[in-house]
Amino acid sequence: MSSSSLKQSQVITCKEAAVAWGSGQPLVMEEVEVSPPQPMEIRVKVVATSLCRTDITAWESQNIFPRIFGHEASGIVESVGQGVTEFSEGDHVLTVFTGECFTCRQCVSGKSNICQVLGLERRGLMHSDQKTRFFIKGKPVYHYCAVSSFSEYIVVHSGCAVKVNSDVPLDKICLLSCGVAAGLGAAWNVADISKGSTVVIFGLGTVGLSVAQGAKLRGASRVIGVDTNPEKIVKASGFGITEFFNPNDCSEPIQQVIKRVTDGGADYSFECIGDTGMITTALQSCCDGWGIAVTLGVPKVKPEVSAHYGTFLSGRTLKGSLFGGWRPKSDLPSLVNMYIEKKIQIDEYITHNLAFGDINKAFDLMKEGKCLRCVIHM
Repeated sequence: MSSSSLKQSQVITCKEAAVAWGSGQPLVMEEVEVSPPQPMEIRVKVVATSLCRTDITAWESQNIFPRIFGHEASGIVESVGQGVTEFSEGDHVLTVFTGECFTCRQCVSGKSNICQVLGLERRGLMHSDQKTRFFIKGKPVYHYCAVSSFSEYIVVHSGCAVKVNSDVPLDKICLLSCGVAAGLGAAWNVADISKGSTVVIFGLGTVGLSVAQGAKLRGASRVIGVDTNPEKIVKASGFGITEFFNPNDCSEPIQQVIKRVTDGGADYSFECIGDTGMITTALQSCCDGWGIAVTLGVPKVKPEVSAHYGTFLSGRTLKGSLFGGWRPKSDLPSLVNMYIEKKIQIDEYITHNLAFGDINKAFDLMKEGKCLRCVIHM
């Protein structure tokens, strides 16, 4: 048996995987068995992973446990399963939480990134067989978004990974697995921001500031940031924010403030918080006739959105954005190239670099609003 075939059939024991045993409970470093990659899957040694707000939302509000979170990651292919021809041992890859199969109706349409085969996985299982690849003493540990990057080794479907050049810094481009790409894509693909336009962004975390960067690069004349954390303004201008409002400091509802200072509303508004009430506010903050509101956040509670029908009758549009409309395998390589060519910022979103053993500190920093992205080095 060849060495590659042997690897395909072996279980790996990870000395360290950060396991969540319950909602909101600190992650615990555990020894975890990682199964071999099944057909069309690859096993990846994680090099770097960054904490996304969505990880925290799921950790606090969902009830699928024990579980390994994490979905923004980069790593090196350790072994490949049967039928995989795109990847080889030693390839550098980005993992992605939503895949691209190239064969379903959505993928072949060229109009969507909502793959019907490898779309967002919500049950903590693998796409291919609805089972897990993680075990502790023989008992299953659930996945998150079919990635689960808070582990030394992971198994992902080959359609949920993107090959990158070996000279690209993996501890930087892991941010393109979700947050930075999601914001840029919302600005460019979903809203299609035009030059000279006025933009308002609710929530100035990594996603919101990536929308700002996208708006700036498209030539928006005004990019208004809205956040209740006054410390966010310190970094915001570096990504293109030209004006800042804290709703807590305003004597009138923030949507009225935005309409007043923009002569009737912004051309584009973005909800990057994960609050359906703010979706309504974003919609009310854009102008009649052509105003577009885009929602990117993932809410913990109250998933329903409410709005007066007159808001739409007046010509405003509400759009949803998953991963910024990017088709991961088709489009992410171009974003990596833009980073290499210094056409987009990524490094500036990284406020903290932490060892894997300090992962709970990353959770604390994000909950306290004291970071943009914490990159966790494995």
